[in-house]
Amino acid sequence: MSSFTPHRAGQDRFPQLLRAEWTRFRAARGWALAMAASVLVTVSLGLLVAGGARTTCVTGKGEGPCPAPLVGPDGTAVRDKYYFVHQPLKGNGSITARVSDMTGQIRLPDAVPGVRNVREGVVPWAKAGLLVRQSLQQGTPYAAVMLTGAHGVRMQYNYTHDAPGGPHNGPQWLRLTRSGDTVTGYESDDGKTWTEVSTVELTGLPETVEIGLFATSPGALWDMAKAFAQATATFDRITVQGANGSWRRDDVGVSLESDGRTPHHPGGVVESGDKLIVTGGGDIGPATVEGGLRADLMLIGGAIGLIPVLVGAVTFVTADRRRGLFGTSPPVAPLAAKAVVIGAVAFVTGLVTSGVVIPAGLAMLRANQNPIQPITLQTELRVIAGYAALTGAAAVLALGLAALVKRAVVAIGLAIALVVVPYLLASAGLAPWLLMITPAAGFAITQSVPTFAHVDVDPSLLAGYYPLPPWAGLAVTCGYAAIALGAAIAAGSRRS
Repeated sequence: MSSFTPHRAGQDRFPQLLRAEWTRFRAARGWALAMAASVLVTVSLGLLVAGGARTTCVTGKGEGPCPAPLVGPDGTAVRDKYYFVHQPLKGNGSITARVSDMTGQIRLPDAVPGVRNVREGVVPWAKAGLLVRQSLQQGTPYAAVMLTGAHGVRMQYNYTHDAPGGPHNGPQWLRLTRSGDTVTGYESDDGKTWTEVSTVELTGLPETVEIGLFATSPGALWDMAKAFAQATATFDRITVQGANGSWRRDDVGVSLESDGRTPHHPGGVVESGDKLIVTGGGDIGPATVEGGLRADLMLIGGAIGLIPVLVGAVTFVTADRRRGLFGTSPPVAPLAAKAVVIGAVAFVTGLVTSGVVIPAGLAMLRANQNPIQPITLQTELRVIAGYAALTGAAAVLALGLAALVKRAVVAIGLAIALVVVPYLLASAGLAPWLLMITPAAGFAITQSVPTFAHVDVDPSLLAGYYPLPPWAGLAVTCGYAAIALGAAIAAGSRRS
């Protein structure tokens, strides 16, 4: 019986330590003010961005508010612009063709101001191939097998899904078959031996669909924007089974100049013997930048707002050291209690911050008629709770550093260098890889629009680029916090 007494005493003592540390935190006005400053800074910067955002577009009706983003089958903002040479297919069937050549035009930065610099070439995700879709209405389900500018053969469907084929970039045979709701894409080097690229299910595909040849090209990416690019593909050896109508031609999604009549960067098709030479611009895929303003932009001041939290966490340890309550390393139990208290307080601080700035910022954006990237309730809650978890983990990391380092100013500098500086660099498009290996990786939990592998984006946080998925990024930050706190506890155990 007596052998269990020390264990019971330790169990009883830890809740008392928690209450004591919580009481100390509440009694010190400076720590509470630090948390309030964090909320104020982040919310103010976020609402400043939301209130100042004014997005306008030039359409055939003139300049005015941008239309709401086009939405795909799963609710994602998408682009659906391409040139389509097609026939109606009733029931099952297939189309086979060879892409014998693929060229294009790319607008590069102007060498002479005001003089357009357009060169021959194709961007990496230029696309030309075979397409089957429910209808010509933009945003409807589709499947396509294609040759790309620099990513070989791909099978893509419903905008967000992508499967790789072979790494070909020369002449290539392609085939697309439809059987009920099942669509299968194939590739071949010689038109005789075929390899399946992928099979997809397009649930609810109507009996009559549109099947044919397409070409499109996303813009050339420079200066955090997409400039004009166009792809031209030569198709030959074309055979269609199950459809015997004449070819129809549609420049799907083409926009008009400000005069309301002239197509903006139109596509087209030229018939030459048994060849069809198809030219198109745009994209069929997710709209990451063009799809509207993102919810995570409301947390653009989140890194700056973490600085008061990091300072408060460090001084929560060093204040006791200055008072002579312990030596260079605090005892294990009090340090653990401090970590629980400061982590919980920081979590609540982050929850209040994101819980205010995200809904309020989005409401301001809508009030100012800005297009907004679609966001589900689940994603919005993940962003809000995720920022809170990031704030708590960053606070525990700072506390662990303070317990390991004698001087408060050094611990604060380390915490800022590890959490804040990499985020600021990545926001400027510099060293985005730091968001994979530093505690700043946790900001990935706030991304409200996924990073798609088959869409090129500027490697900047302002463009929505995060090198890690949301939960993987947060795990990196939590790992750093656990290591710092564990090392501090181990150091305290050796000295006790």
